[in-house]
Formats: sequence, C-alpha cells, structure tokens
Amino acid sequence: MGVLGLIAGNGRFPFLLLDAARAHGLTVVVAAIKEETAPEMNVRASTDPGVRVHWLSLGELSKLIETFKAEGVTRAVMAGQVKHKQIFSSIRPDWQLAKLLMSLRTRNTDMLLGAVAKVLGDEGIELISSTAYLEPLLAKPGVMTARAPSSDEAADVAYGAGVAKAIAGYDLGQTVVVAAQACVAVEAMEGTDATIARAGELFRTLGEGDSTLKRALTVVKVAKPNQDMRFDVPVVGIATIETMRAAGATCLCVEAGRTLLFDLERMVEVADAAGICIVATGS
Repeated sequence: MGVLGLIAGNGRFPFLLLDAARAHGLTVVVAAIKEETAPEMNVRASTDPGVRVHWLSLGELSKLIETFKAEGVTRAVMAGQVKHKQIFSSIRPDWQLAKLLMSLRTRNTDMLLGAVAKVLGDEGIELISSTAYLEPLLAKPGVMTARAPSSDEAADVAYGAGVAKAIAGYDLGQTVVVAAQACVAVEAMEGTDATIARAGELFRTLGEGDSTLKRALTVVKVAKPNQDMRFDVPVVGIATIETMRAAGATCLCVEAGRTLLFDLERMVEVADAAGICIVATGS
C-alpha cells in the first residue's frame, strides 16, 4: 500500500481527495493547516486507521518536510483553499520559508507555491496535481442545466472570458462578473463568492440610475493561462450558486477540463430552481 501526503486547506476539497485516495488503497498522511483545515479532519483520522493527521501552522515549512519524511511520504498533493489574505498577512515563516520568501522576485501566490513545490521536490517529496484521483469531477464541455445561456448571456460570457484570462495571467484573480458586456467586479484576494456578492451590491446601486445595466449578472471563472494543476485549481460548488442567486446572477461559465465541480447534481438542481444556467467552454 502506498503513502500519499495531503496538504489540506479549507472547504470540502481535502475530504473529497482523501476519500478518493483511500478508495485507491493509499494511506494518507494529512498536513492540516491550523488556520484553514476543518476540525472534522480529526474525526476522519479517529475512524480510519489509514488516515494520519498532523496539525501545523502556515509558515512551518520545515515541520511539514520533517513530518512527511518521518511518515515515508514521497508524493504529496495540495487540496483546499488557503485564503490569499492568510498567505500574505497571517503567515509567520520559519527559517526555511523565510529564506525562500527572500529569494522570490515577486510575492504572488503562483510564485510562492511554485517555490514551495521546488523545495519539497529537493527534499524528495514530489508535489502532484491537485486533481489527482478526482478526474471525474472536472467540468465537461457543454450546458449542464435545463437552459442554455441567452444571447445576452452568451455575449457576456465571450467578453468576460477575455477579461478573466487577462487578469488571471497576472495572478490577480480568476473570476469576473459582467453585465451588458461591462465588468461589474473583478476578483482579487477576497475569493469568488465574495466577488459575486460585491458585484450584486454594486449592480443594484448602478441599476437604479443606468438603464444599460438592468440586465442580470454573468459570472465567468477561468483557470490561469499557464495553470499549474498542482495547486490553486478553480473550484465551484453549491455555495457559489447560492451566492449567485442572492446577487441576481443568472449565468455561470467555467472552463472545461480545468475546473473542479463539487456536488454537480445538487448544483444543477439548485441552479435550475433559481433559473441559473451553468456552461463549460473549451476542451
């Protein structure tokens, strides 16, 4: 039986990957981030002898390496979000991470995680794709809901995809919210759902005095142009659909083959009930 290291952030992603890895017969050593990972991870360890959990704080890179080496981990995966504001404001680096940070040309998320991956590799721990064992959850091309995008929504999708790709290329965010082919909100460090909620508030205000913005919102979420599938893969779940409904958004477009969809069947049910269409474009 093999051993897989799991660096667990927040949300359901780590648990889904854990279940999939266990289904493949792997022992899973979880490096649970104190600031992010749900405490339910301890429950999993207490009920499954094939799961071992070690808690560590953001910034404890040396402890992560020591833990994985002691557990015989040579392959690891990152799963679950670590909030960008945590990475850049709450992190307290140990000596090894501090040295790494000082060597970075820029301190964006891609640069930091890529450097961590290299350090792990140098220590004999290969970081593999965060979609490993979860290929069936990747979005497939086409319309998933009862209705397809309207002509107005399709135009917003086309416009929004270009904008989203541009900002994603600068590692600013991966989501834009569009109305009438005008950008209402662009994601930064707050995350997708917070961006959609902000767009809803702004759209309601703008719509009071601008007749060109009375159409509904369209949400476009993309992968980065050179997306490293080992980390920060786009993820959409029911919470995003619920946030869209509250914000008055009626269309969601994601990238096929490069976006993980959690609880797709339930997502479609919620979307259909709200009149929201979900479509995946690309490969």
